[in-house]
Amino acid sequence: MPNTTHRSHSHYTGIYPGNLFMVVAPSGAGKSTLVNALLAEDEAIRLSVSYTTREARSKETNGVQYHFVSVDEFMERHKKGEFLESAEVHGNYYATSKVWIEDQMTNGHDVLLEIDWQGAQQVKKQFRNAVEIFILPPSLDALEDRLKKRGQDSEKVIVRRLLAAGSEMAHASEAEYVVINENFDRALTELRCLVAATRLRFTSQYARNTQLFVDLGIHSTPQA
Repeated sequence: MPNTTHRSHSHYTGIYPGNLFMVVAPSGAGKSTLVNALLAEDEAIRLSVSYTTREARSKETNGVQYHFVSVDEFMERHKKGEFLESAEVHGNYYATSKVWIEDQMTNGHDVLLEIDWQGAQQVKKQFRNAVEIFILPPSLDALEDRLKKRGQDSEKVIVRRLLAAGSEMAHASEAEYVVINENFDRALTELRCLVAATRLRFTSQYARNTQLFVDLGIHSTPQA
C-alpha cells in the first residue's frame, strides 16, 4: 500500500504513484473493444466512468459504461467544479470526475480514460504526466464498415460520425503514442507495451518507491 510519502509528494508536485492513461479515437476505430480487453487482463488499471447526457444504448448499464444524467444534473455538477474536463460531442455532453481520479492515483492505482481529443487537451493542463494514446483505423473505408456493422447508429448518425472523423484524427499528432488498429491482437499487444513502459518512467517509479530511491541516494526534483 502507498505510504504518506506518496500523498504529500503528489500534493506538492503533481506526480502520483498511479499513472493516467488517455485513450482517444474516432467512433468505430475499436477503442472500447481494445480498452475492455486490456482491463480484463490488467486489474491494476481502473476505468474512469464518465458522465454523459446522451441516451443509453442497448446493453449499456448506468454506472458501468457511463453515468447517464440529464442536462440539468450535468450542468449542476459542472457548476460545482466536480469535473476534470467536459466537452460537447455529437450534440451530447461528456465529462470526467476530477476528485475520483486524484484519489485513485494518489493511492497507487492506474486510471484509464476513454476520452475525445478536446477532453485530452484539458486533462493535460492539470495532469502533466498523463499519457495520451490515439487509436487509428487502417483506413476510412474500414472505419465506415465498422460503424455500419456494430448496428448502434442510424445512417444519418454514421454519416455525421464519418464527417467528424477527419477533424478528430487530425489531432493524433498531439498524442504521445499512436496505435493503428488493423489487427486486433497486434494492437492489443502494442497497448500492453505502452502501459508497461509508462509504469517504468522515472517519475512513476520514484512516486511508487520513494523510500527505496531515497535509501539509494536517488532524489527527484520534478518541475512544478
